[in-house]
Amino acid sequence: MELLTKLLRTQVALVSKVSSGFSVEKFRNTQEKLGELMAHKYRREVKYTKALSTEFAAEYVVPEKTELDGIILYLHGGGFVCGKMNYARGFASILAANNHMKVFCVEYRLAPENKFPAALIDAYNAYCYLLENGYSSKNIVLCGESAGGGLIYALTMKLKENSIPTPCGIIAISPWSDLTLSGSSYDENKEADPSMTKERLQFYAKCYTDRISDPYVSPLLGNLSGFPPSLIFVGGSEIMLSDASDLHKKLISGGSKSTLRIAPDMWHVYVLFNLKEFSDDYKCINTFLKEVLYGVS
Repeated sequence: MELLTKLLRTQVALVSKVSSGFSVEKFRNTQEKLGELMAHKYRREVKYTKALSTEFAAEYVVPEKTELDGIILYLHGGGFVCGKMNYARGFASILAANNHMKVFCVEYRLAPENKFPAALIDAYNAYCYLLENGYSSKNIVLCGESAGGGLIYALTMKLKENSIPTPCGIIAISPWSDLTLSGSSYDENKEADPSMTKERLQFYAKCYTDRISDPYVSPLLGNLSGFPPSLIFVGGSEIMLSDASDLHKKLISGGSKSTLRIAPDMWHVYVLFNLKEFSDDYKCINTFLKEVLYGVS
């Protein structure tokens, strides 16, 4: 692990420890600032345009130079409790700038003010909005991290249930796919994870719903057969490692194509930090996009 990454890991652990006592509102404000910092580097490379919808809030993040056709529908993380547009723009800007592809950045409603299924309804309406505005399912890719990473699989299940064409690919970063927290890594990585605790996730889950075993809440417990290809990233030190690895295994067993990339010693949603030593992850995302959009391997 490079020195700068070690220092960042220490900072992540410190922020996680301090923020454990934050109120929901303070944690939301902190996350908004993080998104602003992430987007700042790309402020000259992308532009933002609001979507014209009365059903949900979203923005198009458009790179100055577009090379890949289609669009990425991005659902942010934050435990279903945090993450407004300023935060969502952060990684959406990175995705758009690095891949030269449009991103549709959705600000879904948050719990506890708006409990399940509000977030899923907003995600579903956003996908249908793209279909109604000229995009084919063959050029829509879903992407999400943490809670958003689980939500993109719940969305795909909902689309299949309603016989709506599913996206051509799914990119999940540290997906929270099991709100029952049943995976072995919740205990195995308890001391190793610098960024997340089981207690915090239990709090988020309680805010979101009392139906944690519902497949549309915990997609790992649902039917994942016949899903589009997935690219899944996860940190090797995460307590949520099982959410990603078990999801990968279930997708494969259901006949779907899935690639799992585990980064040793890394923390939750490490990909968002755009670390130099993991630059191959972004190359992998770009390759995956070309594969699912154009069939180029």
